[in-house]
Amino acid sequence: MDTQAMLWGLVFGSVGLGFFIYGRKRSRTMPFICGLGLMLFPYFISSTLLMVAIGCSLIALPYFFRL
Repeated sequence: MDTQAMLWGLVFGSVGLGFFIYGRKRSRTMPFICGLGLMLFPYFISSTLLMVAIGCSLIALPYFFRL
């Protein structure tokens, strides 16, 4: 695992923690699920480009689908 992948994993994990806490406190399903996904997916993806693409799409998902 290279340094870029570790830093992107840290960024997406931090944003995911924010989404997770927001979704749990407000009882919102989409931010809660996206927060879990953002915190967990960097452990399984080793490609930096793929990690950035998936992370950005998971960050944008709650803004388009309100559940």
